[in-house]
Amino acid sequence: MPKNVDLLLTNAIVLTMDEDFQQYEPGAVAVDGDSIVAAGPEDELKTEYTAKEHVDCQGKVLMPGLVNAHTHAAMTLLRGLADDLRLDVWLLGFVMPVEREFVSPEFVRLGTSLACIEFIRSGVTCFADMYYFEEEAAKATAEIGLRALCAQTVLKFPSPDATSYEKALEASQNFIQEWKGHPLIVPSVAPHAPYTCTEDILQATSEIAASNDVPLHTHIAETATEVENSQEEHGMLVVPYVEKHELFEAKVLAAHCVHIDVGEMHTLHKYKAGVAHNPSSNLKLASGFAPVTEMLEVGLDVGIGTDGPASNNDLDMFEEIRLAALVAKGATGDPTAVPAKTALAMATRLGAKALHMGDITGSLEIGKRADLILVDIAPLHNAPRFQRDPEGVYAQLVYASKASDVTDVMVNGQWLMRDHKLLTTAEEELLKQASDYAKKIDAFLIAREQSVLSKLITIGGAIEQESFEVQVKVRVSDPDAIIERITHPDLEILYHRHYHEYDTYFQFDDPEQGQLRYREDEFIDETGECTSVRYRLTMIGRTRERHFPSDVLLSRSRFIAPAIHSLRFYREYFMPESETFIEKDRLRWRALFQGTEFYINLDRIDQPDLGTFLEVKSRTWSQGDAENKAELAEKLIAFLGAETDKTVTQDYIEFVGQSK
Repeated sequence: MPKNVDLLLTNAIVLTMDEDFQQYEPGAVAVDGDSIVAAGPEDELKTEYTAKEHVDCQGKVLMPGLVNAHTHAAMTLLRGLADDLRLDVWLLGFVMPVEREFVSPEFVRLGTSLACIEFIRSGVTCFADMYYFEEEAAKATAEIGLRALCAQTVLKFPSPDATSYEKALEASQNFIQEWKGHPLIVPSVAPHAPYTCTEDILQATSEIAASNDVPLHTHIAETATEVENSQEEHGMLVVPYVEKHELFEAKVLAAHCVHIDVGEMHTLHKYKAGVAHNPSSNLKLASGFAPVTEMLEVGLDVGIGTDGPASNNDLDMFEEIRLAALVAKGATGDPTAVPAKTALAMATRLGAKALHMGDITGSLEIGKRADLILVDIAPLHNAPRFQRDPEGVYAQLVYASKASDVTDVMVNGQWLMRDHKLLTTAEEELLKQASDYAKKIDAFLIAREQSVLSKLITIGGAIEQESFEVQVKVRVSDPDAIIERITHPDLEILYHRHYHEYDTYFQFDDPEQGQLRYREDEFIDETGECTSVRYRLTMIGRTRERHFPSDVLLSRSRFIAPAIHSLRFYREYFMPESETFIEKDRLRWRALFQGTEFYINLDRIDQPDLGTFLEVKSRTWSQGDAENKAELAEKLIAFLGAETDKTVTQDYIEFVGQSK
């Protein structure tokens, strides 16, 4: 007696993409509810099943939907914003400033909706997203009917949806708890990258993901510079660094992994981490060639991603699959590297496993969700078809097929597109709204073309410093008494330095631009001789003060960059309205006071002659940590014997302004 099912798809070239790469021609797939109940030869399934709906696939390829293993879907609204730039210039100079200005719940919902349409049209049924206001991305995705791993971004910087990383962690926890168990959405947390997160963030996000049994999505070793900086700052490569800080206690999806060695691959494999390979983005940003062949040999689950549409600039997975195969061949000099069948597996079964969703999607197997597509391989650009080699169909799909060949898309047993017609959304009104955003963003960027920060970042090497600064100064009449007090055993000195500093501050017409400081640091040894010189640029944003009973917490944006050109060059390049010069002799101690790290500066201001100041300061990415340090700062001032009722919070440049 035949079994009743909801849907029977017949007359198809069925590619199951399972471990054995089983295929059936003519083949059929039976679907009941949201799941696959059978895949096999057409004549067998016609005998075993009767269906409420019968679909003749007309000889098309019936295969699992594609899995986009890494993207930032809402960035469809930033497509073409800035191209042909270095990664740091593109990200810090254009993308992040625009995001801070425009990204909102409405922005994310619109951008994600546009991305979902593009996904459906190119055969993507599941994707891994990382962005802000991720709940809105989840809502848009679920309404349209796609499957997604939606990861809430956490950065050490203030972001469009969080004033501090503590807020971002809280939002991630709430998002995961609200969406866990949804039939289409797997909620997740995304510490953006090791270089944009603190050690505390890495550990906290791992704990959130592990305790909720959800994946963790992050970027790892995307550029050679990231790896070099990790070795310089932490004394180790990126993967060992995040391992040290317990990131792999969670189920990790690691995007890029362009610059990892075999040892790091084995570490990722040991922890069952998935990898998302992004060939178009890596090529466009000149990030390098990911060692995909070696990763696969180690046994890693390597998926394929488009990355965001602002760095690709499309979401076409057929293009990514083809590039994944071609780049591997070109990079290794081996035409057999990443054959077509393997590339297609990376975009289906292996991609789903990389997302830690391989138990529900990625192949046409009994019990998995009915996430499937039909691909027409009969068009002119794919003709003729040779059937001598059963694996030839994989080559047709990878090397000749296009996204436009996808005719039908089903997710979770529901049709999202039939014969190229979208069933769950329309794009006309969304495109109009996207055009309106583009006009606003254009106006914003035109207005900031002369931005000092933009110019600084364009030079290269600019790094954003901690967002929160505790800074207190007090004028002192007896510097020797302070020095004597610093040697007290209750104060643990980590190191001591002596500098002579020459600071030139650039001021601009618009106070919102902040100030730019050119500093020449002379390192002075114990004999009073200069041993070396360092030149730096520091972009100092406008101060935002929060007053406490004991002290002041200063919050500001700071970017530092090496000064590799002359002062004359920077004067002509930035064209300041005015300049202020300060020369000072600085004794600096890095010290622990009551278990908290502070910098203690004893500064003699020689030009102009302002006298000697004791300055206590500390910086942090954490608002909560800043508040604690603010309370300790006055105690440290008192401990050092200075008069706490005479503390001030101004920078020296402000004192100079008052003395004029």
